[in-house]
Amino acid sequence: MSFVAGGLQDLSVSRLRTSVSWGVPVPDDPEHTMYVWFEALTNYITAIGFGNEERERAVGFEKFWPALHLVGKDILRFHAVYWPAFLLAAGVEQPRAIVAHGMWLDPAGKKMSKTLGNTIELDVLNRHFPIDAIRYFCLREMVFGQDGRFGYEALIDRTNSDLASGLGNLSSRTLTMIARYCDGRVPSGFISEDKLLLAKRAGLETEETAISGFLEHARDQFLQHLEAFAFSKALESAWLVVARVDKMISDAKPWDLAKDENQKQTLNAVLYRAAETLRWLCVLLFPAMPTATTEIWSQLGLGSSADTPTPARIDPAKLKWGGLSEGTVIGEVKPLFPRIDKSKTMKEINEQGQEPGAGGRSDEQSSTADVQRPAAAGSASASPAMPEVIERSAAGSGQHATEADAGAVGVASFIDITDFTKVDLRVGEVLTAERIPKADKLLLLTVDIGEEKPRQILAGIAQFYSPEQLLGRKIAVVANLKPRKLRGHESQGMLLAASVGEEGKPVIATFTEDVPNGARLK
Repeated sequence: MSFVAGGLQDLSVSRLRTSVSWGVPVPDDPEHTMYVWFEALTNYITAIGFGNEERERAVGFEKFWPALHLVGKDILRFHAVYWPAFLLAAGVEQPRAIVAHGMWLDPAGKKMSKTLGNTIELDVLNRHFPIDAIRYFCLREMVFGQDGRFGYEALIDRTNSDLASGLGNLSSRTLTMIARYCDGRVPSGFISEDKLLLAKRAGLETEETAISGFLEHARDQFLQHLEAFAFSKALESAWLVVARVDKMISDAKPWDLAKDENQKQTLNAVLYRAAETLRWLCVLLFPAMPTATTEIWSQLGLGSSADTPTPARIDPAKLKWGGLSEGTVIGEVKPLFPRIDKSKTMKEINEQGQEPGAGGRSDEQSSTADVQRPAAAGSASASPAMPEVIERSAAGSGQHATEADAGAVGVASFIDITDFTKVDLRVGEVLTAERIPKADKLLLLTVDIGEEKPRQILAGIAQFYSPEQLLGRKIAVVANLKPRKLRGHESQGMLLAASVGEEGKPVIATFTEDVPNGARLK
């Protein structure tokens, strides 16, 4: 807008051949070539048939134009000023919209450039990471429309947590149990009246509509986010489904149900619901991960016939629960996303000097000023938006309860039991978790610590934990920390985490045994 307001001048659509020798020659003037942004932009319409009868028959200009452009903001002028002018001159309808996304930044927040040497090496990505993992990372980790940081370490973490331990694990465990307990055939999801009580005792919601209704709601949210170009939120809603079904399996324990003949229907219902959910996820996630979802589709036994619809051909808005037929023979179960050995992979990448911004900090390293020490992850003060900086000193001043790495340099000072009893530590269960808009490092948690109402806690751990990883997790909470308000939300406590490694990566303190919500730590 400012460029246009500054006054428009005539734009030459050619360049001297001595300046741009490789360009398309100007008709009747061999001394000039076409200006690259003129001939390149017209490909949007000529490639789909404008002025070309052969392409018109093969593709169809009327079918695809007017289009919607998704472009990088560094080429916005060419698309939002030059291109509309060319179309006006040609009498062609304008695009529906031009949406600009952000820049790719290195782990330190610097714009990637060949000059700085902090660009991404495509051969490194191809060598170490599945293409679907890269696609998923870019859509999930980078909020569309904003600048996004890219680093190999973050890519490994996201791949291992969301794909290997998330979607991949759900697919593998579901299909493996169908192969083991159901002779490799999709079981019935029906539970007869006389078996309902047994199912309830096993911890399964007997109403199938509970999971199908949840899935439909998540699907609707997913599609709404896609329409708004909120790809990160769309995938987040899909992973809430992954977490929900994972929890259903863990609660029902099919491996125990299989030992009890009376629980055969419960076992079948659990596995059917998980498999049918996978079918829905294949359709929803196909645009983000076409290879992985097609593989899951095949393993579900849905890709063997030539006339069987593929995930690409199914409208997610028309998905109906129960589309996976009982008795369908599943395919060979194969791992989708093997876990990546982080230390080994990063060593190989760094030895070749190919980590973006490799000359400076690693993906998970940052100064105190711009990260505010992840060790303070559980409190509102962990946010980078807070003006103060959490300092370290020999006396340990300013350290939070999560800074477990203090032990590496010895105890800075001693306290007596009365000091310790001032801190009210409680067991809490994470009920909900979501990201804070425009706050890359903050998660908003709702935690049950045994009180009448759940607590709301802000935690600066979003770079290391996804919301669905926290759902249902038992954590340690500082319950009597003075509330603080941040980004319009009040934080009513602090979760505890260890600070691991030189980069201070937070690892949430949890429990190996079942403990009731609200139990005191003492």
